[in-house]
Amino acid sequence: MDKNRALAIVDRFPEAKVLVVGDIMADHFIWGKVARISPEAPVPVVEVSEDSLLWGGCANVLNNICSVGGQVYLAGVIGGDAMGGRLLEEFAGKHIPTEGVIVDPDRHTTLKTRIVAHNQQVVRFDRETRQAVAPGCAGRILQYIASLIDKLDVIVVSDYNKGVITENLLDGIREIVAAKNVRVCVDPKRSDLSFYRGFDVITPNHHEAEKALGIEDLNGNEEGKENRVRREALQLLKRLHMKALLITRGEAGMSLYESEGAVVHIPTQARAIYDVTGAGDTVIGVFSLCLAAGATFREAAEIANHAAGIVVGKVGTSVVSREELRRAL
Repeated sequence: MDKNRALAIVDRFPEAKVLVVGDIMADHFIWGKVARISPEAPVPVVEVSEDSLLWGGCANVLNNICSVGGQVYLAGVIGGDAMGGRLLEEFAGKHIPTEGVIVDPDRHTTLKTRIVAHNQQVVRFDRETRQAVAPGCAGRILQYIASLIDKLDVIVVSDYNKGVITENLLDGIREIVAAKNVRVCVDPKRSDLSFYRGFDVITPNHHEAEKALGIEDLNGNEEGKENRVRREALQLLKRLHMKALLITRGEAGMSLYESEGAVVHIPTQARAIYDVTGAGDTVIGVFSLCLAAGATFREAAEIANHAAGIVVGKVGTSVVSREELRRAL
């Protein structure tokens, strides 16, 4: 893609409006070093030097959009606990509207805690509620989306399978966008992608795509495999009534399949890979914002690939800044 065209798209980010709906989470990182093994059990003893709390799940998608300058709205559910209250305060501190964030006192706010020593994860433990949100919560989210729809360019559905993205919620979103010029992009968690039928774009990673397409090792180079992947991908798009499938393939980059038959393979831009935590959030966040700024699917994928190449070179749930992205293009 022409550099001037890419920069022009990025320069329109402040005018683009995206709603992120999904599972709001927090990522807690505890940093330290290991100098000895515990005498109590054969496990490393981590001497803690610092810790940090970052936005996770769909809030990380939102954070990536904010970081590169887009206008963003948030819809989801948090628990009536201290972590939920802290996230609300942080959202308000960044001037992110919180009217779409529903507080359910019967749920835990999802908190993933990772212990990292010498830039390597030692262990992770999660505190969460995974059952489907109450119908009343889903109804309030849909009311919020309906109130915003005329302002929006794109909706991102960020599904971490923590209970917010239900069939009823997706049916409600389909009904709201039916007569509107608003694209919907999905970052899936379910292996049955028909759950997300009828939306515009879906962005599985290569493991999720392998299950959906029924093909093992998408990144393998066996003769005839790519033709089979292309055939299955286009058939999937036809079955799901979608316009594009963007598969993130780790070190192999990305592959974009469009419903009319166009296919493009985009090599990774990463110079070094330290941590892929949250990289998928960066991809769908930047990809969706590019669409909101007037990019084609291919242009959006190429710019998102540059963004992903930046964040995997950082440790922890990271975001890319607008300046970093401009320099990388």
